[in-house]
Amino acid sequence: MDHTYSQFDTDLHRLRSGSTAMAYLVERQFLRAVDAVLTEDPGRIAPVLVDETEVDRMHIQTDLLCNQMIAKLQPIAVDLREILAALHMNNDLERIGDEAKKIALKARHLGTRPLPIATDRIARMAAISCEMLRLAVDAYIRQDSRVAVTLIERDREVDALRNELTDELTVVMGASPAVVSPALALIFVVQSIERVGDHATNISEYVVTVVEGTDTRHSRTSPAVG
Repeated sequence: MDHTYSQFDTDLHRLRSGSTAMAYLVERQFLRAVDAVLTEDPGRIAPVLVDETEVDRMHIQTDLLCNQMIAKLQPIAVDLREILAALHMNNDLERIGDEAKKIALKARHLGTRPLPIATDRIARMAAISCEMLRLAVDAYIRQDSRVAVTLIERDREVDALRNELTDELTVVMGASPAVVSPALALIFVVQSIERVGDHATNISEYVVTVVEGTDTRHSRTSPAVG
């Protein structure tokens, strides 16, 4: 998009840069939090909680910039859609940071106790969700509306793994009361990982809104559960 209004161009560049920087930070948070669970290493928890402060600061900063741009520059059409999309994306990124924090706190609860099930499917689920986030952010940078279709399909994979793991952990809890606490903690971890995938899908759909001018958020053929 080319603009003659230099202030808008400057602010839009700041907005895009701030959004992508926040995305990279929450991705790091998420990966560290999942690693803390999978490796049973409590030393990986603290950095996730430290990053939370910076994520909150960036969330407020981006929110303020979006509102200032709307109030002062009064953008219309595609320019307004991009600012509103960035505002929504900012909220989704902040929630991904929240989910990373929840996972880290569950890792602290689990400690070094043996986990009640193998973690390979949890690792795969996290890898897919992280890839979804990367694809969504890349779509935002390149303004590529085609990525949303791919992410909806990947989101279904994540949902299926969530359901499979939750069912198995429920059976494990019923069979062995001694593992109820760690199994329940893992269910919450799995649910948080699934939500990261949902937020990534949301971000890709905001790109569709910017590029094509249509809102696809409530038109998925198979809505995600959770």
